[in-house]
Amino acid sequence: MIRPATPADVPEIANMIRELAEYEKAAHEATVTEEQLHTALFADHPAAFVHIAEHDGEVAGFTLWFLTFSTWRGVHGIYMEDLYVRPQHRGGGHGIALMKELAGICAERGYQRFEWVVLDWNEPSIAFYDKLGAVRQDEWLKYRLTGEPLRRLAGRQG
Repeated sequence: MIRPATPADVPEIANMIRELAEYEKAAHEATVTEEQLHTALFADHPAAFVHIAEHDGEVAGFTLWFLTFSTWRGVHGIYMEDLYVRPQHRGGGHGIALMKELAGICAERGYQRFEWVVLDWNEPSIAFYDKLGAVRQDEWLKYRLTGEPLRRLAGRQG
C-alpha cells in the first residue's frame, strides 16, 4: 500500500533517511532532524512531500519529492530526492509502486517531467531505472555548492 506521509511518520522517515545515507556510504552527511522534517513536510507551504510504502502494517520504504518548474515546457515537474526500500522488503514491488504513485501525480496534474539522480556505482538501482525506460541525462553535469564555498559566494565568511 502506498499512502501520503502523516506527521506521525516523521520519526520513521528520519530513520529511513539515515538508513539510505548509510547505504550510500555517506551516513556522516545525514544531519536532518525530525523537527526539520516536520517543518519541511507539514508547514502551510510544504517544501517537500513524502509517500510511504507499507507491507502488513510495517513501513517498507518511502519516497521524498518536491516540485520543479521547466521554463522550456512552462509546467511543473517532480524531482524525486530519495527512493528507499528497506532491504528486507526489496523485490516486493514497493519501489515500483512508489514510482507509479509519483508518475500518477504527474499525469493527474499535467506535469511533464519526473526526474532524479542515482549514484554511478548503484548498479541495482540503475538496472531498475533502465528497466522502467528512464533515459539517462549524461550530457548534463551536476553541480553543488555547500559549506564554505556557498558562504563565500553569498559574501558570508565562516
